[in-house]
Order: sequence, then structure tokens, then C-alpha cells
Amino acid sequence: MISNQPPPEKMMFQLTLRRRGISDQAVLRTMEEVPRDEFVDEADREGAYRDSALPIACGQTISQPFVVAYMTEQLQLQKAHRVLEIGTGSGYQAAVLSRLAGQVLTVERYRKLADVARARIEKLGYHNVEVMLGDGLNLPPNIGPFDRIIVTAAVEQLPENLVERLEVGGILIAPVGPHQGVQTLVRLSRTETGIERKELVEVRFVPALPGVAREL
Repeated sequence: MISNQPPPEKMMFQLTLRRRGISDQAVLRTMEEVPRDEFVDEADREGAYRDSALPIACGQTISQPFVVAYMTEQLQLQKAHRVLEIGTGSGYQAAVLSRLAGQVLTVERYRKLADVARARIEKLGYHNVEVMLGDGLNLPPNIGPFDRIIVTAAVEQLPENLVERLEVGGILIAPVGPHQGVQTLVRLSRTETGIERKELVEVRFVPALPGVAREL
């Protein structure tokens, strides 16, 4: 008799997210549906569903599942939203965003990561994601505005270049703090009267660096 139950590691994956406070059912469902094991190196696939960050190419990481789910939940995504992600990495966060938003533009400074993420995303059929090689901290002026912006690398302060691209009613979330050490996840909301800032939880991200990386 064939069981329809998910494997134990995926059941624990969902349970861990719920225990840590993720309550948005659409986010939980998306985290279950997007195959995290497809976004990690083959050597790390056995541990893909553990609640920990994992190394990927170019000295970067794929964030731990809780952080991905938490940042996604804080964005309060709707199907009509256009989302900008700074720091494509493996493409996993962009894939999660794509299931909850209308369009996702994700920007990566490493050509190798951008190419691999683009191929994964196309293979998995997430057709509302565009992967762009570029400097996420210095985008061309014709890109934007966006309903939601997510930065998945640490910035020492929030770049005005990104804040200016946020629509009224929009939300930006980013890890802010020293490149070496602990950062604070900050959420900005643009209202008719200005910007509201809220500090959320402590996190650790690799640093956001300017420019497009030289070929490794």
C-alpha cells in the first residue's frame, strides 16, 4: 500500500514553521509546495528541509526556511503585487514569492548564481519570475515602482535608491546592520503621509555588496 503522507523531514519542516509562529496559511502552503531540495547543491539535499541556512556557490547562502517564511509573511503579498527582490541567490525566495504575487523581478550580482537560478525557475515552471544580472543597490531609473521590495542580503542602512521605488501602500523588508555580525530585520511601509518603520527580529545575512561581481 502506497502512503500519501509526505516524508518525515517535510512534515517536520511544516511543524517547525508553525511552532515558530508562521500562521499565514497561504505562506505555509507555498513553503510546502516549492521544492527546497531543488535549490540546494546536490551534496546538501539530504538536509534541505532542516531549519538552517546552507551554503551555495559564490560564497553565498540559501536562507533558513523560517527566515524565508517570516520575511514572506511580513510582505503581506497579494496576487496583484509586483515584487522586487535584491539578491537572487539560489532562486528559492523568488520561487516562493512567485506563488503569492503577480510578478517578481529578482536581481543578482553574480552571473553564475543568476544563470543557475534562472534555469531552475524555468525548469520548475515559475513563469512570472524574471532573473536579472545587475547591481541591486544601484538599479537603472526605469525599473519600478514596486508594491513590495525584499532585500536578502545585509545592508548597513536602507538604500534610498530602493525606498524611492516603493508604491504608496507598499512594503519593503531588509536586514539592516553591520556586515559582520547580527542585523535587525526592518519593515518599511509607505503611506500617503510618509514612511513608517518597524524593527522585527534579529537575523544574520551575508553582506549586500555594490556592483556586478567579476567572473569567479
